[in-house]
This record gives sequence, C-alpha cells and structure tokens, in this order.
Amino acid sequence: MAGEEIVLTRDGLEKIEKELNFLKSVKRKDVAARIKQAISYGDITDNSEYEDAKNEQAFVEGRIATLEKILRHARILEKSENGNGFVTLGSTVRLKDLELDQDYTYTVVGTAEANPSESKISNESPVGKAILGLSVGDEVEVKVPAGVLKYRIVEIS
Repeated sequence: MAGEEIVLTRDGLEKIEKELNFLKSVKRKDVAARIKQAISYGDITDNSEYEDAKNEQAFVEGRIATLEKILRHARILEKSENGNGFVTLGSTVRLKDLELDQDYTYTVVGTAEANPSESKISNESPVGKAILGLSVGDEVEVKVPAGVLKYRIVEIS
C-alpha cells in the first residue's frame, strides 16, 4: 500500500471516515478505561484483563493507522468516470450465471472497500478482474478455486 493510490467511492470514503472517527473518539477511551481498571486490580504480570485490554488497544491503534493510510492515499471515484458503457471501478453490474440461470448484482470497488456480504467485489478479485472493461452482452469465463464460472453481462449502471 506504500504510496499507491487507493480508489474509493464516495460511500466507501464516508464509511472509512465514520469508522476512524468512532475508533478515535469512542473506542480509544473505552480501551483506556479497561486498561486503567485492570491496573487497579494490582500486579499486572499475571493479569488477564490487563493483557486482553492491551491486545485490544494494539488492534485499535493498528486499525486507526490502516484507515489513516487509506485516507492519505485515497482517490475518490467520481460518477462521471463511470458513464462509458463499460465495466469500470464503481460500476454496478448485473451478471447472469449461464450454468445456474441466476442473476447476481455486484458493485466493482477498490480492495479497501470490498465487502462480498454487501455485493461489493474488489477489482482485483477473480470476477472483478474478469469483467473490467467489458460491456453489456459480453460473456466471460472466470477461473475460481471451485472450477470455472460462466457469466453474461446483462446490465451496467
């Protein structure tokens, strides 16, 4: 991630900023209070509450550093970059699985905001890579660990 551009949608940027704000303004204070309370129990050498709180503090500080780095290198994907009829970052794409005859809708995003449970796939994922640059009606075969998936692009928005 050193020095490279990280492409985010406006929604992705807002989510990251919101998480960062929560970690800095709420979570840090909660963890500090847990550490203070654990110290009050006395000797910290065999104090599992202290150990747990310090581990959580390390996680929170690491996550804050990661989010700050993402924001430093972020480039916001503007909607106008996406209106050419081809699949690009930020495109929402409806795919038809040609073997199962099912439709799937995904939004192609940068890796920093990919979240399959929200149907946001990374441009670096097998499906994301395979459909970039294609247009409606194009068919593609995607090699995945389970075999080969065959899709047709039905709609791009």
